Amino acid sequence: MGTESRVVDGAPATLPLMLKAALPAIPGVNLVPGIRKHGDTLPQLSLTRHDVPVDRAHVAAYSEVCGFTLRDTLPVTYPHLLAFGLHMAVMTDDSFPFPAIGTVHLENSITALRPISAEEKLQVTVRPDRLRPHPKGRVFDMLTSVHSAGEPVWEETSTFLRLGGGDKGAPGSGLDTLDHPTGRSAIEWRLGGDLGRRYAAVSGDHNPIHLYGLTAKAFGFPRQIAHGMWSKARCLAALEGRLPDAVTVQVAFKKPILLPGRVAFGSAREGDGYAFSLTDPKTGAPHLVGTARAATR
Repeated sequence: MGTESRVVDGAPATLPLMLKAALPAIPGVNLVPGIRKHGDTLPQLSLTRHDVPVDRAHVAAYSEVCGFTLRDTLPVTYPHLLAFGLHMAVMTDDSFPFPAIGTVHLENSITALRPISAEEKLQVTVRPDRLRPHPKGRVFDMLTSVHSAGEPVWEETSTFLRLGGGDKGAPGSGLDTLDHPTGRSAIEWRLGGDLGRRYAAVSGDHNPIHLYGLTAKAFGFPRQIAHGMWSKARCLAALEGRLPDAVTVQVAFKKPILLPGRVAFGSAREGDGYAFSLTDPKTGAPHLVGTARAATR
C-alpha cells in the first residue's frame, strides 16, 4: 500500500487539534470508539501545504520570545512553526496509533540549506516514519521538508518516544553520546513562569504541561515546563552570527526545564561548528545537549 498524500488548505487550527489530542489521554474517555488510539503501525500518510506565506509580525513575535535578532531572513528554527499544525494533524488523525499528549519529544535535527527570506512562499510537507523499539518504549520520527519554488531549503526530523513496553536490548536515542560543554563558557538565564504561555501564543503548542502548574501536575510534573523547541531556539539565538548559512543543528532533550527556573547555557567551538548545552546551574545535569555544524548533502 502506497503513501496517502493529502493537501491541506490553510493553516490547521492548532488549539482544536490540541484539544482533540488531549482526549485519548483522559482515563475513561480514551475507551470511547473514535477517540481511543490503538494499533502498532504508523500510517503511510503525508500532509502538504502549498504557498505558505510568512507573516512578518509573527516572525517578530517569535524572535522576541526566543531571543533572535529580527532580520530579513527567518530564524533557523522558525519553519518548525509552519509545520507544527501539520504535525498535530497527523498525530490526531484516526489512523495514527498513539495519543499525541504524553508522547515525549526526545530529539530534533534541523538542516537549513540556505537562509529563507520572509518574502518567500513555501511548500511544507510532513509525514511519520520509522516506528522502532526503544529501551523505554517505542520511538518514531516526524519528518518535515520545506521547499521554495521547487527548491529544497529546510528539513527536520523530530524523534518522539511513546513510553511503555520497552525493549532493553534496543538501541537508545541517536544522540545519547553528545557532550555538554557548559563548564567551558557558562551563561545563566532566568526563565519566568509565563514562558510556556508566551511561547504557546506564538507557536500554537498549547500542550497543558507547558502552561500552568495545575495543568502540568495533571500529567505528572511538579509545575509547568519549558517547550523543548523554545530551548533549542534560545540556544541558537545565543549563537547567532557564528553559524554558517547552511547548517545542521541536532539536539537531544534530556531533562525537563521547570518554570520558573534557571538554566546555564554553555558552548564550545568544535571543528566547523559548535557544541552547546543547557544544564541545571546547581547540579550540572543536562536539560539539552546539541551540535551545530555546516550542512552537508
